[in-house]
Amino acid sequence: MGDERLTTETEGLAGVVASSLRSATGASDAIVRTVEAIKASNPLFHWAGVYLLDGAMLSLAHEIGHPTPHRHIPLDKGICGAAAREGVTIVVDDVHADPRYLACTLRTRSEIVVPLRASGRILGEIDIDSDEPAVFTKEDRAELESVAEILSAWIARASWTQPGAATARPGAAAGEGR
Repeated sequence: MGDERLTTETEGLAGVVASSLRSATGASDAIVRTVEAIKASNPLFHWAGVYLLDGAMLSLAHEIGHPTPHRHIPLDKGICGAAAREGVTIVVDDVHADPRYLACTLRTRSEIVVPLRASGRILGEIDIDSDEPAVFTKEDRAELESVAEILSAWIARASWTQPGAATARPGAAAGEGR
């Protein structure tokens, strides 16, 4: 995907993210801007975060929402681990009915996890929780997958120009709790 997406995407959440990332100063800034845009895009998105892949572990890079104890998630654990391991978007309408779910808060009812990937490799993922069941629509999924493509291209480009930039400091940009 690449730069064409960054200059031609003009509508919806993907357009907001693409526009915001034009002035991002690095991978951490790009992640913060993306999480902020996602969280602001829908009042039913109660937690939004980005995890970056560091070996066999997902490390929280930035979050906004309810506090979470899951700052690091092994690839063999949880819905987040499954999405990164399988390289596919996972939508769970009722997290309490999914045995893979790693409970963060009893309020969370539904979740979507969208992998970040570039050049065939997983870089991390976007994770969004809602306190309402079955919140995530087909349109949300498509929009978030577009956002993931934009952010992935940005992170990959930043890591090519700044070795280790995408994974050098997972958690360094962490903000409000999950």
